[in-house]
Amino acid sequence: MQSVAVIDYGMGNLHSVERALRHEAPPGTQVLLTDDLTVIREADRLVFPGQGAAADAMQALRGLGLDTALPELAATRPFLGMCLGQQILLDWSAENGGVDLLGVIPGTVERFPGHAIDREGRRLKIPHMGWNVVRQVQDHPLWQGLPREAWFYFVHSYRVLPTRSEDVVGETDYGDPFASVIARGSMFAMQCHPEKSAADGLRLLNNFLRWDGIWR
Repeated sequence: MQSVAVIDYGMGNLHSVERALRHEAPPGTQVLLTDDLTVIREADRLVFPGQGAAADAMQALRGLGLDTALPELAATRPFLGMCLGQQILLDWSAENGGVDLLGVIPGTVERFPGHAIDREGRRLKIPHMGWNVVRQVQDHPLWQGLPREAWFYFVHSYRVLPTRSEDVVGETDYGDPFASVIARGSMFAMQCHPEKSAADGLRLLNNFLRWDGIWR
C-alpha cells in the first residue's frame, strides 16, 4: 500500500484536492490530509496545494516545522505543488512587501504587470482567472496522455520567474508567456489547479500517483 500526504497548512481548498486524488488513486492507495510532520515524513508521495498570501503561508509552514523539512522531503519522493504550492518553492516573492520562500528552485515570484494586454490590445484583468492553455515545453512523465497544449484552470495574481530555463516544463500566455509548470528531479509544480481542471487535470493527477519520481 502506498500513502499520499496532502499537506494541510491551512491555506486553500484542500478537500477538493483530496477528493480528486482519491478518485484517481490506484487500489490500495491511502490519501491523507495532514499537518503531522511524522505522517508527512513517512508518506510515499507528497502533494503541496495552497491559496492565499505568501507571508501567511510561510508563517504557517514555520509553525509546523515544514519550512525546513519540505525542501529535504521534496527531493526524496514524488512531490506535486499546486498554485501557491508552486510559488513557495522559489527563493523570494514580491507579495506582502517581500517574502523569503523555501528556495528549492532558484527564482522569484512577481505580480503580473498592470499594463498587460492580450493579442487584440485589450487590457488583461488581474488576477488571471479562468481556463487557459498550458503548453508543454519539455517532455515529462506527468504529461503522459495529455495533449501538448492542455486546458487548465487558474486563479492567481503572481507568477513564478525561474532562474533556470531547464526548470520550466510548461508555459501559459497571459500578456506574455510565463512559467506555469516547473520541475526538477522528483518535484513537479504547477500554477494552475489540476483538481478543478476536468479531464486533463485528473489525468495529470493519475500520472502523478503512478510516477516513480524520476525525471532527467
